[in-house]
Amino acid sequence: MIRFLEPGWLLAMLPVLAVAGVYVWRQFRRRQYAMRFTNVDLLRTLAPRGLGWRRHVSAAAFLLSLLILAAALARPSVDKEEPLERATVMLAIDVSLSMEADDVAPNRIEAAQEAAKQFVNELPPSYNLGLVSFAKSANVLVSPTKDRSEVMAGIDGLTLAEATATGEAVFTSLDAIRSVPADGADGAPPARIVLLSDGYRTSGRSIEDAATAAAQANVPVSTIAFGTDSGVVDIRGQLQRVPVDRLSLQQLADQTKGFFYEAATVGELKKVYQDMGSSIGHRVEPREVTQWYAGFALLLGLAAAGASMIWTSRLP
Repeated sequence: MIRFLEPGWLLAMLPVLAVAGVYVWRQFRRRQYAMRFTNVDLLRTLAPRGLGWRRHVSAAAFLLSLLILAAALARPSVDKEEPLERATVMLAIDVSLSMEADDVAPNRIEAAQEAAKQFVNELPPSYNLGLVSFAKSANVLVSPTKDRSEVMAGIDGLTLAEATATGEAVFTSLDAIRSVPADGADGAPPARIVLLSDGYRTSGRSIEDAATAAAQANVPVSTIAFGTDSGVVDIRGQLQRVPVDRLSLQQLADQTKGFFYEAATVGELKKVYQDMGSSIGHRVEPREVTQWYAGFALLLGLAAAGASMIWTSRLP
């Protein structure tokens, strides 16, 4: 089915139809003028047998080519069903003030950002990828998308804030996964959560509740711990110890059948999604066919010129 992306341009067909109307009117006027000759024999002598119907062929082809060119201005398109991968990975990055500790070079947050970027670069481009940041609450910075540049920009733009809502990060990531359109496929998309943090929850729902929700949704949560037990950070002029809560992060990963890392390599992170599977939906997308219209109009224009040259030795 043909539809037009900019139907307003179809008005460009009106001048062409007007020219066609004038041409038809001129032909009727010509016939009426010819009927005024009462001496038919004299008329045949003065005007020998003409081209008949052939003299209209080049004009019709020329006008039709103009009509199609005018329609091409409206950007004709056809609907095409495109397969769409629904598999989704959510990156959840801790932006609590403790992530400013420099016991991991150059500091925890920059190390986490670098690890996240490496993960983004390695993730298959067909997968959806989203980004969540969490401190006192969790926020979706980038909804699941295949646009990696948007996720990279979100990672670069992370800013630190007070508190750590690890459980909320998981719940928010699960909500983002549920937002992925079905596009005709059955069930929820296969999904994974990769959570980068230095540990101790101080706000929001518990990590245990979050682990239960992720396990029920069949979404493994892989966790990456950043920092050491000797980490300190300056908060309002006071140095505070910020050790890493490895136990909670490992329990979250174990309960959801994910992986726990302390210093994950790119190769190890591939294990997060290598068994994720696939869920293919289908989305109807318009595919522009303006070039088809332009090409057909060109062929008609050439046909009009060729017919006119053969039968009248001139261009229409």
